[in-house]
Amino acid sequence: MFSKILIANRGEIALRVIRTCKKMGIETVAVYSEADADSLFVREADEAYCIGKPPVHLSYLNIDGIIAAAKTSGAEAIHPGYGLLSENARFAARCKVEGIVFIGPEPEIIASMGSKIEARKTMKEAGVPIIEGINTSLENEEEAKLAAKRIGYPLMLKASAGGGGIGMQLVRSEEELVDAFSGNQKRAQSFFGNGAMFLEKYISEPHHIEVQILADSYGNIVPLFERECSIQRRNQKVVEEAPSPFISMETREKMLSAAVQAARHIGYSNAGTIEFLVDKDQNFYFLEMNTRLQVEHPVTEEITGLDLVEEQIKVAAGNPLTLTRGDVHRKGHAIEARIYAEDPKTFLPSPGKITNFELPKGEGIRNECAIEAGSQVTPFYDPMIAKLIAWGETRQEACSRMKAALENYKIDGIKTNIPMLIKTVSHEQFLAGKINTNFVNEYYLPLLPSI
Repeated sequence: MFSKILIANRGEIALRVIRTCKKMGIETVAVYSEADADSLFVREADEAYCIGKPPVHLSYLNIDGIIAAAKTSGAEAIHPGYGLLSENARFAARCKVEGIVFIGPEPEIIASMGSKIEARKTMKEAGVPIIEGINTSLENEEEAKLAAKRIGYPLMLKASAGGGGIGMQLVRSEEELVDAFSGNQKRAQSFFGNGAMFLEKYISEPHHIEVQILADSYGNIVPLFERECSIQRRNQKVVEEAPSPFISMETREKMLSAAVQAARHIGYSNAGTIEFLVDKDQNFYFLEMNTRLQVEHPVTEEITGLDLVEEQIKVAAGNPLTLTRGDVHRKGHAIEARIYAEDPKTFLPSPGKITNFELPKGEGIRNECAIEAGSQVTPFYDPMIAKLIAWGETRQEACSRMKAALENYKIDGIKTNIPMLIKTVSHEQFLAGKINTNFVNEYYLPLLPSI
């Protein structure tokens, strides 16, 4: 087992990894930007190294600086968290060259799944259902128009690289496609350094449902049930839950089997997530694979009793999984709400100083955050500042606990999306489990005048 791990991330996920490392008796090393010098995760780590100025490309994406910190500290492994360098094949390869264990899959696997176009091809080979679309990069609007005519509108225009909804747009006509293509291509190039675009058939009233897996280097793969992630704004997840209130047991078993089939086909090892779009008739299609820990992993932990970070570390250290599919049992229901420093009406970031901060407490309530009263939320990073998780014996109990906890969540000095979250988890459609990715547009936006 490792004696020291560097966490190449920040905020609540850095604290999350530190917590598990402490439980396992492993020393931790934090890396931080000048803007995060006084952050909780820096203070909680056993060692900490400043790796640059606030902008991410000068700090948290500074591969040379992170590797230097690992070598100076004597860290044997690096946990990348999520976002930032977590799905950067070049970083994983550099770790390998430097003799540092990257807590995640092999660089080649990251690269193959990092391109949505290549991932579509691979999953088709694996026998996993994919959405009708194209498996080649579109270079210009003319190519896009020709492809669109073959597939038929409406379509989703997507960036092949990256995530977070960047470079993605629904187009219902050739005019909309022409208007959208150039702008989305430029955004993809700017954010991911890759402007490759492709098209997929649009699925109406879709559910976004994903399967968490654990896999080791010995061919053992265990699916850890599914998560419903359909509450989204700007194509980014806001509320997630496990299990899904939508799918049947039969569909669940088919999805779990498809996820295992996909992971086995590519020789996957460590924690990963296979994401699917599911139509109103419960037909499911491969969306993408995240080759890392997910933001929403706590809901899986709450219903299985597992520590996914601990399992990641054990697998990366060369240990085989000690559990099988039959060992994993689901208990109760869990819901996660992402707390963003943003205006609940416009969804625009709201940086500033937190003047008062009180976390909700109670049975079944879990908080994942790295802020406190006096913390400065800067404009340099993702505006997600915390996560609130509620568990209950039933979905109804989890919903009730979530609503009460959100109403007792106190953050002053900045705007947050908590009013939106309260409206969401209180809505009759949500309480009935009748949700899909159109929920925010259909049921939340009309409520804005009352917020």
